[in-house]
Amino acid sequence: MSETVVLLHGLWMPALVMGLLALRLRRCGYRVAVFDYRSLTLTPAINAERLAGFIRDQGGAKVHLVGHSLGGLVILQALQSHPGLVKGRIVLLGSPVKGSVVARRLYRCRGLRWLLGRSAEGGLLGNGPGWQGHLPLGVIAGNRPVGIGAILGGLAGDNDGTVTVAETRLENASGSIQVKTTHTGLMVSREVADQVCSFLRDGRFIQL
Repeated sequence: MSETVVLLHGLWMPALVMGLLALRLRRCGYRVAVFDYRSLTLTPAINAERLAGFIRDQGGAKVHLVGHSLGGLVILQALQSHPGLVKGRIVLLGSPVKGSVVARRLYRCRGLRWLLGRSAEGGLLGNGPGWQGHLPLGVIAGNRPVGIGAILGGLAGDNDGTVTVAETRLENASGSIQVKTTHTGLMVSREVADQVCSFLRDGRFIQL
């Protein structure tokens, strides 16, 4: 299979956190490359431009994109700026495409705003790119409510402890599914990896 999956981590995370998901996708037959970006010191728009260059360096293979949390917003920004950048499929893992209530709470507190860095400039506060549906895109949301959201006042509705399911809903997405895991767990869950493989291969999730 001459297809490459490019993985993107989320806010505060190093590329290493995508290692287990990368291993499982390789077992599905894909070549995997992890795009390591500066989530705090660069804006999503700048990281999207760097992602575009990274994708073009993959040697012409068919490229799929999988992004966790903020990584998904970087993907959407890159595809909005470069509509023909990839011809494969996209999966977003717990990406707050409608903005994050946790990020807004942090941003309102001047003493905590530094935790967001420049990531707040275009996405996490609800001002991110939309999606026109020109490629198959699937959304996976976690619904095990354990995480920073409880510390910052709690989250309404189904959530993964950091991002609510409602915040992950993207207009024109090809499909969506919920998995019983936390926000961090989306990167290490075997069930999530199986669902990602299914969507990248067939354009649909496994219906449980």
